Amino acid sequence: MGVTDRVPAPFLFMVSAVFHYLGPAFAVLLFARVDVLGVAWLRIATAAAIFALWRRPWRAARRADATTRRVLLAWGAVLAAMNCCFHLAIDRLPLAVVAAIEFAPVVVLAALGARTPRNLAALALAVPGVYVLTGVRIAAEPVGLALALANAVLFAAYIVLADRVAKAPGLRGIDGLAAAMLVAAVVVTPVAGPAALPALGDPVALAAGAGVGIASSVIPYVADQLALARLARATYALMVSLLPATATVVGLVVLAQVPSARELLGVALVVAGVALHRAQAPTGAADADSARTTSSAARSPELTAPSM
Repeated sequence: MGVTDRVPAPFLFMVSAVFHYLGPAFAVLLFARVDVLGVAWLRIATAAAIFALWRRPWRAARRADATTRRVLLAWGAVLAAMNCCFHLAIDRLPLAVVAAIEFAPVVVLAALGARTPRNLAALALAVPGVYVLTGVRIAAEPVGLALALANAVLFAAYIVLADRVAKAPGLRGIDGLAAAMLVAAVVVTPVAGPAALPALGDPVALAAGAGVGIASSVIPYVADQLALARLARATYALMVSLLPATATVVGLVVLAQVPSARELLGVALVVAGVALHRAQAPTGAADADSARTTSSAARSPELTAPSM
């Protein structure tokens, strides 16, 4: 039994949940030293380098067919755009608000994939939750809100593309994510790379940016892989519903972002919607394995068709 096998799966998930938003919270603190897009570039570049050294994803990509390679390219481009929108959004809006809006597509896609009374009820909870959150900010931060919504739409596209890669023959587990991260690094460099140039001459900023990448895009994915190997899909889906709440706590503790009563209500409705929803059940063992891989790669609960 390995060392990680002795660690309880729920604890591994909580490590993932905390770091998923702890990294972005540190990124917000770094915005005072490095341009927002520069921080996004440092995050993607760090994760791409680590995954490349660890997984050597080009080997699996070479074995993939032409269709899978095209999907990998699209997935990487979406990943790059999504990270930029996310960082620009959390520069303007509380972390909890952006996180809750991000999860709306999870419920919508599940409802489209499996039109059940349960999913319709989940949609009836999540949509008003997002409406409450956006209503708070629409006048004060229209740009931030637009970026958060764009991030959510890209998140939905990321879900679908991640599912396709996870189901592609010859490209399994985190290798697809590693390949997409390399593509994302290439795509994001012309846009955000120049904003990171000042950090290259600042060892403190460079180290902090690398830390954001490790905390945001490496530790959560690895912890997810380890947890998913032992958690039932239903248990994992229920735990993922707590992520917007985790973002609220991290924002409060690290960034002193105190949510209003209305924002707490909006987050609670989204959490309830995500907890209630269920994706279409997989038809076999291969689909179940794909669902586990996809959920880990894209940080979303129990999505199989469509999926993240």
